[in-house]
Amino acid sequence: MIGVIDTEGDWAEWTFPAEPDAVRAARAAVRGLLREWDLDSLADLAALLVSELVTNSLRHATGPIGVRLVRPAHLGGVLLVEVSDPLPDPPRQRIARPEDESGRGLLLVARSSSRWGTRPGDMGKTVWFELAVPG
Repeated sequence: MIGVIDTEGDWAEWTFPAEPDAVRAARAAVRGLLREWDLDSLADLAALLVSELVTNSLRHATGPIGVRLVRPAHLGGVLLVEVSDPLPDPPRQRIARPEDESGRGLLLVARSSSRWGTRPGDMGKTVWFELAVPG
């Protein structure tokens, strides 16, 4: 894992290798930073949603996985979380049947965040979501 936190503490980003330990490491990095930012109330949900997106990246893309968080003070009371990978195709939300073992990650992101979406990047795509900071 390679991590960077800007000098003002406004954002942080990490790059994880595309291997199973990336999910655990990403959850731990997100929880740790949100505790530093005094956003403990968002730590579990943000870590869960990051876990879902990193898992999707591991299943469908090869190469490094990026995770980036932007502090709410600069976004009008929302925490921005981004997960990037080298696959250019945007993820597709699908409806999982009760017996399916997978297929619920994007639905969980959509239902648990205030907004979410995808955008293309220079070397792949980014899936992002916003969480409202409790006031």
